[in-house]
Amino acid sequence: MEHITFLVAVVIITALAFDFTNGFHDTANAMATSIATGAFKPKVAVTVAAVLNFAGAFLSVKVATTISGGIVNEKVGIQPSIIFAALAGAILWNLLTWLRGLPSSSSHALYGGLIGATIVGVGMNGVNFGVVVSKILIPAVASPIVAGAAAWAATKLAYRITRRSNEESTAKGFRKGQVFSASLISLAHGTNDAQKTMGIITLTLVSVGALPKHALPPTWVIVSAGAAIALGTYMGGWRIIRSMGKGLTDIQPTQGFASESAAATVILTSSHMGYGLSTTQVCSGGIMGAGLGKPGGTVRWSMARRMVYAWGLTLPAAAVVSGAAAFVADKGTWGVLLVGVVLVAGSAAMYVISRRQPVHSGNVNEVTPVEVPTATTAPATTVAA
Repeated sequence: MEHITFLVAVVIITALAFDFTNGFHDTANAMATSIATGAFKPKVAVTVAAVLNFAGAFLSVKVATTISGGIVNEKVGIQPSIIFAALAGAILWNLLTWLRGLPSSSSHALYGGLIGATIVGVGMNGVNFGVVVSKILIPAVASPIVAGAAAWAATKLAYRITRRSNEESTAKGFRKGQVFSASLISLAHGTNDAQKTMGIITLTLVSVGALPKHALPPTWVIVSAGAAIALGTYMGGWRIIRSMGKGLTDIQPTQGFASESAAATVILTSSHMGYGLSTTQVCSGGIMGAGLGKPGGTVRWSMARRMVYAWGLTLPAAAVVSGAAAFVADKGTWGVLLVGVVLVAGSAAMYVISRRQPVHSGNVNEVTPVEVPTATTAPATTVAA
């Protein structure tokens, strides 16, 4: 019994560690464009995002129930060691993509980890594939397209309405608008992403009988998950903020406001319906749509391709890593300890590597030579109005 209690504690701590990585990995979703356009100072941006991520965690629990009682079949007897393996794979993938500055999906890393670990630990009948398709895969494809189309249309409309206005005054007005739209995304992100960790912790408590099946997350779970993602957000995922704010397109205040408004609408609607979509994909789709919506607008397709590749790889890669971790963890206490050692060592190694070329609030808006379009590489495509 003491072994199970200790393992549950380890899983909860690891789940909150994942929530922390989710926070700094996804800070860019809300604040990349606002920082790029000057609507927010970098440090102010991450502070606002952290506070609103925490507040958003209390708005709904529908996404949490999709994870705790939807993706995984509670009847097959999921063990805490399987959930621990799922979290290990998700954290390692999050850190790897953060190191590379790729805005991949923390959500899909978690889903992939949970699916891979469950298949190895329990079998194919442990996963509700109908829920995976309807609540994860379909939204994964549809949400960035919808957000991109909405942002494209909103950008077109905004430029048409303001075409005879003073450019400097227009930019100033849209920067003020971004304060609201970026804040709304932060709130939406907390509503959607903090719930995923709530679902994981709730699933763990259900697996050991501490909660009944189909239980809602207890208040302490909601508070701790909200606090963990808020703290991670405050740390600032500067590498990914640079990629989204400067790597995809030369974002202007009008485009920033349009993309943020479109993304927030999609995220909040999906959270209300219980869809565990990727806020990263939604916001990236919105930025690309806004880039194409501006007269003479550009999108750096080389960066966009890298992002799409990362999106496609995230779920299966996390599933493979977590499946291997589940195979080892299932061997007993020594297996769980080995997975824990690999997780800590891998995380520490990526942090050390990241210090060689640090990205921080002071240089986040600098574009590296690799990211600047040249005549030979021509990574940007210009779209006429």
